[in-house]
Amino acid sequence: MKVLGIETSCDECSAAVVQDGNKILSNVIATQVPFHAPWSGVVPEIASRKHTEWIYAVTKEALEKCALSAADIDAVAVTSRPGLLGSLLVGLSFAKAFAWARNIPFIAVDHMLAHLYAVQLTSSKIEYPFLGLLVSGGHTIICRADDFDNITVLGTTIDDAAGEAFDKVAKHYNFGYPGGLVIDKMAQSGDSEAFRFPMPSLHKGDHRYDVSYSGLKNAVINQLDTFKKKPFSNEDIAASFQKTAIQILLRALLNAAEDTGLTTIVAGGGVAANSLLRASLAEQTHLRCIFPPLDLCGDNAAMIAGIGYQYLSRGEQSALNVTAQARVTGFKKKYP
Repeated sequence: MKVLGIETSCDECSAAVVQDGNKILSNVIATQVPFHAPWSGVVPEIASRKHTEWIYAVTKEALEKCALSAADIDAVAVTSRPGLLGSLLVGLSFAKAFAWARNIPFIAVDHMLAHLYAVQLTSSKIEYPFLGLLVSGGHTIICRADDFDNITVLGTTIDDAAGEAFDKVAKHYNFGYPGGLVIDKMAQSGDSEAFRFPMPSLHKGDHRYDVSYSGLKNAVINQLDTFKKKPFSNEDIAASFQKTAIQILLRALLNAAEDTGLTTIVAGGGVAANSLLRASLAEQTHLRCIFPPLDLCGDNAAMIAGIGYQYLSRGEQSALNVTAQARVTGFKKKYP
């Protein structure tokens, strides 16, 4: 079965064709970074307009890359949540029209579940349950995954998402855009011991698996001199910030692994591409840590098509009146 995937949740316009849920036939990603760089962040109006301009051409290219036509597609899967409403609606409208015109199944997909599924596109089958780590510009979630669409949220951020903190620090110091990628690169030549930034006091009780980045962000942006240990450069700021940001994430994740007894960790989302996060988890030799390849960490349509197949294999599809949702909804939580 060949599923066409459409992804327009934020600023990446992507279309892909995936066969039987795990074989990527094509995966086209058109980035809008140059259009948002002057503002050091995504401008929703620009994002939705670019999706409107590009969605047909991107889909056409995805079909051409695998020498298929619209008639060869068996179903369409598209991101319906979470994300920017204007951007989501472009992809949803296009996918609905494609499915209706071809009289084929239509599947609306949760973007975060798809990020957790991305590793299934390149790795051998991963057995459930496992511990999931979803880290992006808008979300930070630690969860138990019992199936591709059955996750229990163990912990999340109580304020900023991990990727959001990277972006805001980079914007404040004019490091460049996108912030996560730029800080990761700068940190390679910086001294991570130049600053001793504080860790949040979230390691007991109900917050044992939660994270917080507002304190770290405030320390880096507003209280830099308080935490410096030696003369510093911009690279040192980047390295010290990144070290603490990853430590915050690791503490909560390792707490969850210890308490649940789960030894497999699957990561997904844009921050899953961070080199320090990958290296730090690789050091946890008692755990099996699985990351998607870099091109599947960010927003892409292959993961949408892949998880869409899983719904189809259970005989499920979505109604054409499904609409976009800006936020994550419906996930079970272990505690209020």
